Formats: sequence, structure tokens, C-alpha cells
Amino acid sequence: MRIDDVDGPRAARGASGSILSCLEAHGLRWDGAVVYQQGALDTYAAALDQLDRQGLLYRCGCSRKELAELGGTEGGVYPGRCAHGLWPAERAHSLRVRVRSQRIELEDGLQGLYGQDLAAAVGDFVVRRRDRLYSYHLATVVDDAAAGITAVVRGIDLLDSTPRQIYLQRCLGLPTPTYSHLPVVTDAAGVKLSKQNLAPAVDEQVAAANLLHLLRLLRQDPPPELAGTTVDQVLAWALAHWDLGRVRGCRAVTA
Repeated sequence: MRIDDVDGPRAARGASGSILSCLEAHGLRWDGAVVYQQGALDTYAAALDQLDRQGLLYRCGCSRKELAELGGTEGGVYPGRCAHGLWPAERAHSLRVRVRSQRIELEDGLQGLYGQDLAAAVGDFVVRRRDRLYSYHLATVVDDAAAGITAVVRGIDLLDSTPRQIYLQRCLGLPTPTYSHLPVVTDAAGVKLSKQNLAPAVDEQVAAANLLHLLRLLRQDPPPELAGTTVDQVLAWALAHWDLGRVRGCRAVTA
């Protein structure tokens, strides 16, 4: 179990405890001690040093406002403004990793072949922010390798991040796991259910019913007689009948 709390200032007090409690209520348990990204900062620094020794890092002083004025957006293609020197030199800066003009492809277990030319789709991307916090991409790559992760199953909203992570894995000499990106859950208007979009918290008091609802959303077709049973009974059925292929190609489901 890993708590991704690399962005410490944004971590709400008590959030990690609530996450662990919710998982336990739904019968989802883990091996070993819980790992927190805040305890792995030295390993992220070592990864940056490795990238720097390869000549892949440079300082970038561009703010979001300046990038927008250059015609880009927060999620757009970085135009390379600081690639040949920080502008201005004394400004607070992030660290970006240089990307090569090459297409990075993966065969996603659910979404099929997916690829990006990083230079054209993303450009040089941030691996340490202006506030000196490490990026999600760098932390995830380092943590997955440290934990020996061989298969990643996550939401499709992270699919377009995967080529960047594969690029970092290659630069750092780390193994690349297999990836399968599940559909996100949306409301009736097609908006992803998330804390950011003010979706209600999961009710731990009806854990078995929650699991059955999710199994239906993921097209697993649990039998009606599972209604009113326990969490352990629902999970036992799910383990025996789980078929990831039922959601192959699906990008979103409505709650």
C-alpha cells in the first residue's frame, strides 16, 4: 500500500487515514507497512541527479501565466523557452527533462495500442516544480520500480501520462510494467466523480452494496442473490469471476 502524498501542502489532514479506513471497510487489505512518498524524497533526488548526469535536465523559470501568453496552456506543449538558458537567470525555477523526438507506444491491456511523440504532444516536462516538490511522474516511476510493480491498473484519465513515465523509466534504466487503464466513473453530465468536482464521499456503512455497484459498472454482472450479503462474500465472488476484458475499450461509465 502506497499513499501518494508527494504534494505535501495539498494533502488534507487526516486524508490518508480516511483512505485506509475506507479500503479496510471494503475488505481491501495490504501486505507490509504502508509506504508514504514523503519518506522517499531522497530517492527522488537521486533520480534527478541521474538525469542531470545524462544532460537531460535544465532549469525553467516560466510561470503558468507566461506560458499562457505564449499561446500554451498548463497542459499544453512546452515551447522550449528556457531550454538553452534560464530566463531571467535569477528567477525561481522548476526542472524540466529534455525529450527526444520519438514515438513512445504501449499496448494497453484495455485500451489497445496507444502512443505519443513526446516532443510534439508534450514537450520537455517538469520533474521538479518551482516550489521544489517532485512531480507525480518522477515519483510514480521511482516508487513503482522500488516496489517491484509489474502491472499497473488505473483510471483512463492517466493514460496520456504513461508515455512520459515510460520515457523516464528508459532514461533511469528502470523496468516498464504492463498497463491497463480502466474507465472513469462520471455523473449524468459526463463529469468525472472526484474530490475536485465535489463528488460525495464513499459511505463505508454500505460497503458490500458499494462493491456490487462497482462490479456492475465494470460489467462483471454479479448475480442478484449477492444483494444483502457480506463484503467477504462479494469479494469472493468477484475474485472467482473477474474478467477485465469485459471493459476493454470502455472509457467512461455513468454512476
